[in-house]
Amino acid sequence: MPHDADLNQLGDLIAKARRAGAEAADAVLFEGVSLSHARRLGRTEKLERSESYDLGLRVLIGKRQAIVSSNDRDPSRLDALVERAIAMAKAVPEDPFCGLAEPGEIARRWPELDMVDAEEPAPERLIERAAAAEDAARAVSGVTNSEGAEASWGRSRVALVASNGFAGGYAGTGHSVSVAVLAGEGTAMERDYDYTSAVHAGDLRDPAAVGREAGTRAVRRLGARKVETCRVPVVYDPRVASSLLRHLLGAISGPAVARGTSFLKDKLGQRIFPAGIAIIDDPHRRRGLRSKPFDGEGIANQRRAVIEDGVLTTWLLDLASARQLKLRSTGHASRGTSSPPAPAPNNLWLEPGPVTAKELIGDIASGFYVTELMGMGVNGVTGDYSRGAAGFWIEGGEITYPVSEVTVAGNLKEMFQHLIAANDLEFKTGIDAPTLRIDGMTVAGA
Repeated sequence: MPHDADLNQLGDLIAKARRAGAEAADAVLFEGVSLSHARRLGRTEKLERSESYDLGLRVLIGKRQAIVSSNDRDPSRLDALVERAIAMAKAVPEDPFCGLAEPGEIARRWPELDMVDAEEPAPERLIERAAAAEDAARAVSGVTNSEGAEASWGRSRVALVASNGFAGGYAGTGHSVSVAVLAGEGTAMERDYDYTSAVHAGDLRDPAAVGREAGTRAVRRLGARKVETCRVPVVYDPRVASSLLRHLLGAISGPAVARGTSFLKDKLGQRIFPAGIAIIDDPHRRRGLRSKPFDGEGIANQRRAVIEDGVLTTWLLDLASARQLKLRSTGHASRGTSSPPAPAPNNLWLEPGPVTAKELIGDIASGFYVTELMGMGVNGVTGDYSRGAAGFWIEGGEITYPVSEVTVAGNLKEMFQHLIAANDLEFKTGIDAPTLRIDGMTVAGA
């Protein structure tokens, strides 16, 4: 939780802004500390500890707003910060949709989410984790080099105070281990990686298991081929399946809908996925990697089925985009210290389906199993989709030889309609999906 001193400091800043002429104001503080260790080929490359402090002030005069930020802890500098913000607010153009939440909209209570691991790991513990991951990866037969392993820990604290009466904050921790290695020799080398991340150290995967998976993945990619252009089922490994959710998020973000630049702008309340598909956004998932008790504008947030039985039920809205669309905020505002709030997802996942990943591909005569995607070839206005990819060819319901230097293409509206989910969902990044299958996509190769 935030220190009372944080809330008092932000409250004083708001009071200064009001006395200087602001009609409304809010202020946010981010404070963090992190520790990271990186090693390569058994040798330490870095052991770093860093601390950060960032404060942001937003002032509103009529329909004009300005935002200033500072990482100076000296209280005597706050007067200058306020003065600069007021001067900027008087000079900028009007924004008809800016403004704080009404007092009746702000969160008054919030849940305990178990977001803090009380123990800070010693540097030696991070060294052990990174060493275990890299040693296990390098021990895999066929691995010939390493890009290194890294283990890190961080703790952050957030405080938000606004002139509408909101005052609150929360804290969180994070642990992670990652490793990337190469297999093969010369121009035939292949690279792959694996990682684990968690709020509490006890929820991390075994670093040695992470290393073995990275090494195994790299070796499996050796001898990759191209394939002829064809139209086949495409299966997305969970590691890349979440990218489809990210494309959905871009299309249901309030600002994109308000601008008319989303291929889903007229699809609210309609079925855009097959019946039975559910996509959940839950800011209150205990120990969730993206959990938070309220949103960046102090509005209460809650679990939502963004997609329910295949139907699009909501946009992701902050206050400004909600006003533009004549709707109410959905509690998805996210913010930093130097820009206005904008909508963003929390813990978001696609609910697992009824079949195993093996069963999902079992009836595919010829198809493509994607393990890596490259490029950002997605048109948010039309939904046209084309991305570089690598993975494995499927023949007779089995994953066979590695494939690289191909492109997978389709249109997201049609892709969503044909999506089938396996039952192997794991929570790894905060935006997660199980293995996904989409029939009828174009794989462009040789």
